Amino acid sequence: MKNIIILGSTGSIGVSALKVIKQHPEKYRVAALSAARNIGLLLRQIKEFKPVAVSVLDESLAERLKTKLGKGPAPDIFFGKNGYKQIATMEGTDTVISAMTGAAGLIPTFEAIQSGKNIALANKETMVMAGGLVMDEAKKRGVSILPVDSEHSAILQSLQGHPREDLKRIILTASGGPFRNLSLDEMRKMTAAQALNHPNWDMGPKITIDSATLMNKGLEIIEAKWLFDLPLEKIGVLVHPQSIIHSMAEYIDGSIIAQLGVPDMTIPISYALSYPHHLRNHLSPLDLLTAGDLQFQKPDLSRFRCLALALEAAKTGGTMPAVLNGSNEIAVDAFLKGQIGFLDIPALIEKTMRTHNVSPVDSIAAVVEADGWARRETREHLENLIGPLHG
Repeated sequence: MKNIIILGSTGSIGVSALKVIKQHPEKYRVAALSAARNIGLLLRQIKEFKPVAVSVLDESLAERLKTKLGKGPAPDIFFGKNGYKQIATMEGTDTVISAMTGAAGLIPTFEAIQSGKNIALANKETMVMAGGLVMDEAKKRGVSILPVDSEHSAILQSLQGHPREDLKRIILTASGGPFRNLSLDEMRKMTAAQALNHPNWDMGPKITIDSATLMNKGLEIIEAKWLFDLPLEKIGVLVHPQSIIHSMAEYIDGSIIAQLGVPDMTIPISYALSYPHHLRNHLSPLDLLTAGDLQFQKPDLSRFRCLALALEAAKTGGTMPAVLNGSNEIAVDAFLKGQIGFLDIPALIEKTMRTHNVSPVDSIAAVVEADGWARRETREHLENLIGPLHG
């Protein structure tokens, strides 16, 4: 029986993770949950899974949750950064599903590792910003970090049973998002609503926009570098619109091992929790007879500048990936609010990267400082573009 903490239980990954846990009550128990603002969904999760502790974004939300729970048995309720830390490091637990959105997930995930928890990692920003520090700490503490991203889960599965010295490269696949075949002029006119209409996956808004810009694939390249201890030249990307092959490993003899499946996050979540075993689920299996043609294309870096910028940040190293990520979060938020156009996202990120003085990532504090600088710098560029910001 694994006692599980979910950081980000009301997001798309958290909700899917709870479905996996519900299907296997003999294997998993929910010990603690954390959310940001979605008190309504968190309340339903508390009533169904009965965690001993929960955490939310701030004190006012904690008070609202306490009121709604009423009298009777209730979990301990924490809030804020300290609350997330208390949840992530809770005694009597062994596995943390890191599914918070964005850079906010870094500190709780790192603290969970320091307290000896195994990590099922959906928060790719943790690796993008501080991959070297995270992997070193995990090694020091003797804990595992298993990927929840479908692409990295596919690579993990494709590496099983093969000597690492035989590996030539890994190939991450990308759906290409909803704008895969559009020209730059057409992309310039795309709205947030159009960008959120992903053809294959049901994800949260931020990651869906990242998929449309291909920034998500850039972040995954940086994550793969650290997770699998690979140089960048051994990490490739192909656009695969059908999202049937989730990623591949190519070996020196020309063999390519791929993981195929329906595009549903239940599979990689389940594998991260049950590794190295595969658990039964309620999904309809992939039907190869009706799957149709499988197509592959080279990503166009001239149209999808976010991927090009991510590759540049990965090659530069140091604090640049943290700056890339922090700037992207501000730019995506502005796009979702209708403040900027789709192509303004890479433009803002590039301006921020060009003014950054790279420094080594020798502590979490250095990462947090770079992240904060990137957000302030991007907001300044944003104000120059649209005028003073309010709120």
